[in-house]
Amino acid sequence: MLESEQNRPQAEPAPGPGPEQRGAPPNPRAVCPACRRLFRDPRILPCLHSFCSDCIAGLEPFSVTRPDTTADRVTVLCPDCDSEVDLPPSGPGGLSPDHLALDEVFLEALVSGGPLGCDLCGEGSSVSRCEACSVGLCEFCSEAHRRQKRTASHCLVGLEELRTRGRLCRPVLCSLHAGQELGLFCQPCDLPVCVECAATLHRDHRCCPTRDVIDRHGDRIRELVSRILRPRLEGLEESLQKVENCQEAVQARVEATANEIRAFACGYASAVEAHCLSLLRHLEEIRVQRRNHLHLQRAQLQQALADVRGAVEFSERLLGCGSDAEILSAKGVTLRRLSSLADRSHNGLPAAVAPDDGSSICFLPREPAGEVEGYPVVGVVSAKTVDVSSCTVEGTGLWQAREGEQGSFTLVCRDSAGERMARGGEHVVISIVHKEKKGCSMAATVTDNKDGTYQVSFRPEKAGAYSVWVCVKAQHVKGSPFVLDVRRRFRQHSGTFHCCSFCSSGGAKEARCGCPGSMPGGFKGCGHSHKGHPGKPHWSCCGSTVEKSECLPQSVLDAVSPGGHLQTAEL
Repeated sequence: MLESEQNRPQAEPAPGPGPEQRGAPPNPRAVCPACRRLFRDPRILPCLHSFCSDCIAGLEPFSVTRPDTTADRVTVLCPDCDSEVDLPPSGPGGLSPDHLALDEVFLEALVSGGPLGCDLCGEGSSVSRCEACSVGLCEFCSEAHRRQKRTASHCLVGLEELRTRGRLCRPVLCSLHAGQELGLFCQPCDLPVCVECAATLHRDHRCCPTRDVIDRHGDRIRELVSRILRPRLEGLEESLQKVENCQEAVQARVEATANEIRAFACGYASAVEAHCLSLLRHLEEIRVQRRNHLHLQRAQLQQALADVRGAVEFSERLLGCGSDAEILSAKGVTLRRLSSLADRSHNGLPAAVAPDDGSSICFLPREPAGEVEGYPVVGVVSAKTVDVSSCTVEGTGLWQAREGEQGSFTLVCRDSAGERMARGGEHVVISIVHKEKKGCSMAATVTDNKDGTYQVSFRPEKAGAYSVWVCVKAQHVKGSPFVLDVRRRFRQHSGTFHCCSFCSSGGAKEARCGCPGSMPGGFKGCGHSHKGHPGKPHWSCCGSTVEKSECLPQSVLDAVSPGGHLQTAEL
């Protein structure tokens, strides 16, 4: 190879004529979104959007985080999706290069038909391209390339043949060693390397051919795309369509309600007409409020959709068009982005939403509306919707219950003003799960009282602490999940509530008592003022001095010292 070729870095395709000099628009994949020109040294941001290295360097820092153990990290905003991305300490040069974009730039130059200069002499026009060196050659340099001993075996392809191929096949060369292809993968460093890198910089590392590891790393990308992000993309598209349909539904509902109001107001004089106008103003306020809310939902869904679509398209194009080295070169940033999007289901927007379709907007023609200009009028616009944050739960059954007994509590749905909803029909979900025993849960029955309240009943089979989820419209009410303490079954007393065993048994010596009291003279039970007597009435079965109490088990009685007084215990 010529000396100029040996010292020459991997050639970047000539940009060719600009978009304004050609009749057909350029391929958007070959154009930098920031400068609107063909890519020059494209680099991949962590959000998987590519820009020229100069364009990235010209971005204004969004924020600078605290210095860590290595160096400061500068955060910038992606010009395409407005995501906050961190630049490596080395600047844009430390980002992964977008080899696919370089391929698109060269193909764009081929398709445009513009003159391509020789990458070696810089004087003639390119007529062929060396696929091993990735350089364009004029006729003279092509002949010289064939005559050189080191480059005689290289494959030269004519530009016309490249145009008919529709796709550029070229190796990815090492940036440190000229002419060396990235054909190995260093597993400890997680980087593609060339043969010289493996023999020097990565000498003691485990390096293997890229073809041996491409399946494992490529399958990870495919799994995230096909199993998680592709269904999420479809869900976001469906949700966005729902929001757009609901915008039309809200507008149609508002117009229908306005027609009802106008028809109702036709029979009245000036007072009724004034009342009509007042109602229309209120309705317009509702429409604006609902429209703004739907606009916000739409914008959030569009942003999430754009993020997922961009990541999926990039990943699919990388896997479908990229070589092994290209896939491994962009593998790190791609997996980080895909994993971030896959984990966003807990913090970001859900794939399926239930937007407000305006069904709560209605006109109540018989509802008193006060007076207008001294005349009593009727008819109000109602747009009350349940506010999950204002919903309340009432009843002690939410906090305490007993094993085997029926428990219940009441859910009260309220609007944003805190007033109880006058109708039912809300989607209420109750989940009661044991906090310690896996798979232990209880079924709950929800009864719609049609007045904004919902009766929840359940019957626990096992004692312990339970987590109670109370959700309306797939959202937790305030305080949810609650903690339900289920106590064991109530143990009834089997004995008598007496003053002592001597009195209750008519002086029988064999009569025993649950208290530790004893009498002299061979009596086995207790008597007044004798040793161990509680000094008050007590149960003969367990010795408890509280009449309305639970009978303590024998194990608890055995644990009490003979000289102590038994007291009611909660187990």
